Amino acid sequence: MPETVSFLVDPLPVGTSAEFLESSFREIEPGSPALAVNDLAPHRGDGVFETLAIVDGRVNDLEPHLARLANSARLTDLPEPNLDQWRLVIRRAAERAPADGQFSVKIVVSRGVDPGTVPTGWAHVASVPDFSRERSHGIRVVTLDRGIDRGAGERAPWLLLGAKTLSYAPNMAAIREAKRRGVDDAVFVSSDGFVLEGPTSNVLVRLGDVVVTPPPAAGILHGTTQRRVFAFLESLGRRVAYRDLTLDELRGADAAWLVSSVRMAAPVIEVDGHPLGADAAMTAEINDHLLGAND
Repeated sequence: MPETVSFLVDPLPVGTSAEFLESSFREIEPGSPALAVNDLAPHRGDGVFETLAIVDGRVNDLEPHLARLANSARLTDLPEPNLDQWRLVIRRAAERAPADGQFSVKIVVSRGVDPGTVPTGWAHVASVPDFSRERSHGIRVVTLDRGIDRGAGERAPWLLLGAKTLSYAPNMAAIREAKRRGVDDAVFVSSDGFVLEGPTSNVLVRLGDVVVTPPPAAGILHGTTQRRVFAFLESLGRRVAYRDLTLDELRGADAAWLVSSVRMAAPVIEVDGHPLGADAAMTAEINDHLLGAND
């Protein structure tokens, strides 16, 4: 089977009869011309997306990803996505991926061709980099000022801080800045000193016997992997909490991780040049769960 698979999708309205779902998308040659030059996705980043992990043929966290896609569409005033259609697209994409190994499927809904009255969509399956070293040896991070205070997300919802949009240029710039500083990744901090999230990840911090993550109300993306990790830890009787985290708490944490759908849980071993202890046992528990997870 190919390691790269692409589908062009004609997003259907909610309530469309199931008989039309199968004919609403088609497989295309990966890398083939498929996006109109006046589509608003590349011109303005005007669209939303989700990236789901496929582990040994299984799609992780399908429903949480679809729920977040719907929420992002609502926040950006896109038409409500037909989730039955996207379930089918994702299922067909996973069927075309190899049965062994780790892959990702990225689904995208753009506002469409300018002036954006009809959405466009696509799905793409690809192999993912080998993150086993990051998961086992840890990563070094630098904190970067996001330029907004802790309350900006609630005070200015038009900033779309809680939506997963295609406007990822600042996120990619932050990762490049981290590389320029000789480390692996970045953690955004608010201008008033609170930890937010990574450019493509959520932050988890162990303080004593409780694992903490910043609340979605802080203007961060509510992570599907973070939620799965919290549910797993709670099932083991561990304490978890959503609350504000200061930069000093991150630097003095007993352990910390950046978690995301594809990289899973990468332990943080250094913050701004300050060494951080790693909880190897909890890291292994979390990643064993995530790599074997299925809906």
